[in-house]
Amino acid sequence: MTIPLFWLVPVAAVSALSFAFLFFKLMMREDEGTERMKKIAQHVRTGAMAYLKQQYKVVTIVFIVLTALFALMAFFGFQNNWVWFAFLTGGFFSGLAGFFGMKTATYAGARTANAAQLSLNKGLQVAFRSGAVMGLVVVGLALLDISAWFIVLNLFVKNLDETHKLVMITTTMLTFGMGASTQALFARVGGGIYTKAADVGADLVGKIEAGIPEDDPRNPATIADNVGDNVGDVAGMGADLYESYAGSILATAALGAAAFISNPALQLRAVLAPMLIAAVGTILSIVGIFAVRTKENASQKELLGALGRGVNLSSLLIIILSYVVIRVLGIPNAVGYWGSIVIGLLSGWLIGKETEYFTSEAYKPTRHIADNAKTGPATVIIAGLGTGMVSTAFPVLTIVIGTMLAYLTASGFDMANVAEGLYGIGIAAVGMLSTLGITLATDAYGPIADNAGGNAEMSGLGKEVRKRTDALDSLGNTTAATGKGFAIGSAALTALALLASYVEEIKVALYRLPAKAAAFESAMEKTLQNASLGDFMEYYNVTLMNPKVLLGMFMGSMMAFVFCGLSMQAVGRAASSMVDEVRRQFREIKGIMEGHAEPDYAACVAISTKGAQREMMVPSLLAIIAPVLMGAVFGVPGVMGLLTGGLATGFVLAVFMANAGGAWDNAKKYIEGGAHGGKGSEAHKAAVIGDTVGDPFKDTSGPSLNILIKLMSMVSIVVAGLTVAWSLL
Repeated sequence: MTIPLFWLVPVAAVSALSFAFLFFKLMMREDEGTERMKKIAQHVRTGAMAYLKQQYKVVTIVFIVLTALFALMAFFGFQNNWVWFAFLTGGFFSGLAGFFGMKTATYAGARTANAAQLSLNKGLQVAFRSGAVMGLVVVGLALLDISAWFIVLNLFVKNLDETHKLVMITTTMLTFGMGASTQALFARVGGGIYTKAADVGADLVGKIEAGIPEDDPRNPATIADNVGDNVGDVAGMGADLYESYAGSILATAALGAAAFISNPALQLRAVLAPMLIAAVGTILSIVGIFAVRTKENASQKELLGALGRGVNLSSLLIIILSYVVIRVLGIPNAVGYWGSIVIGLLSGWLIGKETEYFTSEAYKPTRHIADNAKTGPATVIIAGLGTGMVSTAFPVLTIVIGTMLAYLTASGFDMANVAEGLYGIGIAAVGMLSTLGITLATDAYGPIADNAGGNAEMSGLGKEVRKRTDALDSLGNTTAATGKGFAIGSAALTALALLASYVEEIKVALYRLPAKAAAFESAMEKTLQNASLGDFMEYYNVTLMNPKVLLGMFMGSMMAFVFCGLSMQAVGRAASSMVDEVRRQFREIKGIMEGHAEPDYAACVAISTKGAQREMMVPSLLAIIAPVLMGAVFGVPGVMGLLTGGLATGFVLAVFMANAGGAWDNAKKYIEGGAHGGKGSEAHKAAVIGDTVGDPFKDTSGPSLNILIKLMSMVSIVVAGLTVAWSLL
C-alpha cells in the first residue's frame, strides 16, 4: 500500500547519510595542527567518549525496564505488539545520531583552529561542514527509520481494511517517537549538567578568582569545559531535534490518516505528504550547505549573512517544491496546505530572528545588559532576567498567529473542519523542520567553533588566529541561541500535533477494548469508526469546567518548573564539586600558574561525568512517570490537562531561559571585545557572574523543556490503552 513517489524518502535518507560521510572524510583529511593541538584534541575526544559510554550504560538499563513494561502491556491487550520494538528503534537511532555528530565534532575542533591559521573562510568551512554531518545524520537516520517502519508495517499488519490499516500503521509508528524522546531527554539533561558544571567551575575560579583568560591551559577545568560543549550542544541537541523532526512527521501522518479516513486513496497521499516534504527538504539542505562561504576579515554581520545564505536558499527552494509535491500527490486544497507549510517555515525563520535580536551583541537588549555590568553583578542579573521575560512575547505571538493561520488555510477557513485544520498544524511543523539538515548544521557549528577557540588558546597560537577563532566562536554563540529558539518553537508546533494524535490513539485503544468501545458507542449513539475528535472530547468531558482537566493543567505547569528546578540544582551541586577541585589543584599542584606543571584535567572530567550521570536520573524519570500517574488517577481528562498545561508553561519558560542565558553570554563577549574596560575590568567580572547564572538557563534547563513537553505527550500516547482501560477517578 504505497505509491512510487514514496521511494523518494529512503533515497533522500541515503543521500543525506552519504553526504554526511563525505563531509566527515573531507574534515578528517584536514591537518590537525601541531603536536600540542593534537594532544589537547585527544584529551577532549577521550573525555567525550568516556562520558557518552557511561551515559549509554545508564540509558540502556532504563530502556530495558521500559521495554519489558511495554511488552507486558501488549501481552494484556493494552497496546499492539509492535510498540516495544518501535520504542527500541527510536531510542537507538536517536542515540546513534548524537554519537556520530559528537564523534565528528571532537575531531573537527583542532582542525578548525588549524584551518583558521590559513584564513577565516577556511575555518568557517571546516567548522560548518563538520556541523553539517550532525544535521544530515539526524535527518538521514530519521527518514531511514520512518521509511523502513512504513514498509515493514505495510507487510505485516493484516486483517484490517485499507483505511483502518493506515490508522494502525501511523499510530504504531508514532510510538517510536517515545524512544527518541526518552533518549533525547537523558542526552540533553545529562549533557547539560556535564557542560555547565565544567563551565561554571572554569569561569568562577579561573576567570574571577585566578584572573586568567577563558580556555587558559593552566585552568584544570578547561578540558572538561571543551568536552561539555560536545556532549551537551552536539550529542544533546542532535538527539533533541531528531525526535522533534521524527515526531512532527509521524504525528502529521497519523492526523492525515484520521482526517481522510473516508477516502482510502486520498488518505494514503495525506500520510505520505509529510514524509515527502521532509525528503525534498533534506535534498535542498545539501544544496544550501554548499552555498556557505565568507570573505577574509568578515564582520559578525557578514558571517551571519554567510550562514543565512545557505539556510535562506534551502528555505526558498522548499517553498517552491513543497507546492509541487502536494500538487503531484493530488491532495485537494493544495494551496491551503501549501500555505500551512509556508507559515511553518516563516514561523521558524521569525523565531530565529527574534532570538537573534534578543541575544546577539549587535543589538540593543544585549548591550543594555552589558551597560548594567558597570554597576555590578546584581544589575546584570536583573537586566538579563528582564530581557528574557520580555523576549517571550514575540515567539509566543509568532506561534499563536502561525498556528491559527496554518489551521485556517488547511481547513478552508472553516473553524468547524477540525480534522483537516489539525492536519494543517502538523504540516506547518513539518514545514518548519523541513530544512533541518542545514538548520541543525548552523547550530552544531557553534560548539565546534568554541572548541577551536579553546584549542587555539591552549596551544598558544598567534593573536591573528585567536581573533579569527573568536569571530567564529561569537558567531557560534548567536547560532546556538537561535538554534535553541528554533528547537523550542518546533517543539510547540509538534506538541500541538501530538496532542491531537493522543486523541486518535484513544480511539485506537478503544478498538482493542470491546467493553469500553461498546460503552462509548452506546453513550454517543454512533460507531467508533464514525466518531469525530469532538465526540471523544464530549465523551470524556474534556472541558475547562471539568476539575480533572484543570487539575491536570496545574500539574503540567508545575512539571515545567519542578523539572527546571531539579536540573538547575543538579548543575549547582556538580559545579560546586568542580569549583572545589579546581581550587584544590591551584593550591596543591605547584607551578600551575607559572605554566611549569600540567593540571590534572582527567580529575575534572571525571567529576563532571559522575555528577551528570547521578543527577540526570530524577528529572528524566519524572517526565516519564507523571503522565502515567495522571492517567491512572484522573484518566483521559487529567492527561489532556497535563499535556496542555505542560505545553503552554513549558514553551514560554523555555524561551525565557534560553534567551536570558544567551543574552548574558553575549553581553560578556561584548565586554571582552573592549566595551566598558574589556577583559579583567570590574564590568567584565560582573558580566562573567551573569553568564554563569545564565549557563544552566540556556544549556541545561531551557533546552530540556522542549523535550519534556514532547516526551510527556509521547508517553501519554504509548500508555493510552492503559489510561482508557482503567483510572481511579
